[in-house]
Amino acid sequence: MRQIDIDQLAAAIDGGAVVVDVREPGEYAAGRVPGARNIPMGHLPSRLGELDRSRPVHVVCASGNRSAAMTDLLTAQGLEAVNVTGGTTAWIRSGRPVERG
Repeated sequence: MRQIDIDQLAAAIDGGAVVVDVREPGEYAAGRVPGARNIPMGHLPSRLGELDRSRPVHVVCASGNRSAAMTDLLTAQGLEAVNVTGGTTAWIRSGRPVERG
């Protein structure tokens, strides 16, 4: 499984990366990586068609555990998926911008 840290994610976002947050809606609303799209873990298998197969998908959760599982799922389905280690928790702790609501 391909993994990156939040510094690498920040650089990828600057380059227009697709970020999918697999946390539950309440977690997502409380604070997220700017521009991240919320597709909760339990919904991702049925929503694969919403993802652009021509671009890498950067998968984030709170710490990197759920996103690791979903990165494996996406990879098994033929998508280029990247797990973000440390997740949103590391992103917030780093002092980077956060979207809420």
